[in-house]
Amino acid sequence: ISGVDDDHVFISSGENVHLPCNNALHDCKSTYWNHNNRFSHSSVELIALGIKKKDTESHERLSLGSDCSLNIKNITKEDSGLYICKQFVNGQQQGADAHVYLHVLHVSSSSSQTEISAGSSVSLSCQLYSAAGVYCDYWISSEGIGLLWVNQAGDKLKISDSRYQISAPGHCIITLTTTLLNEDDNREWRCEVTQGDQVKTSVTYTAKIS
Repeated sequence: ISGVDDDHVFISSGENVHLPCNNALHDCKSTYWNHNNRFSHSSVELIALGIKKKDTESHERLSLGSDCSLNIKNITKEDSGLYICKQFVNGQQQGADAHVYLHVLHVSSSSSQTEISAGSSVSLSCQLYSAAGVYCDYWISSEGIGLLWVNQAGDKLKISDSRYQISAPGHCIITLTTTLLNEDDNREWRCEVTQGDQVKTSVTYTAKIS
């Protein structure tokens, strides 16, 4: 169930993220953090009574902030989902759950090579991985959130530009396909998540021509 005080955090894969806990008490010895993972359809306890659980895959990347926030290093798309911060004192929950939805932007290339020869076609797939229980397509359209590709100057790439084929099979994925030219070496294309005129997060792809 989505509440009015829910936090939505947008981050790009590979970055570090800070998830606020809006129901924290004076210290973090009462703090629990759970992650509802959309990939494994499971709920994992990450923090219990202010201490990291050792048996989680993300154990090494987690830390608890002095304000009981959850810090995660080197974000992956699998980290997306719903995070719940709870406070328990003497076995009794204090206050309501604090919900943080983590949305992770990830770009993958059709070429596994780091350098691509001129004349080759490359497809860049940019996908927003959203939270469990939130249908990404529905949620994105209802919140006025969009995905787009821009060039180095920050200009939106349009489908009408003959150099680029842009397809969006859903609201939460947008693919850029282009044939690389010699002059594209070190050229950047950037995928952005926007809400209104605000950029929430972005991922840059830099072309390397062999």
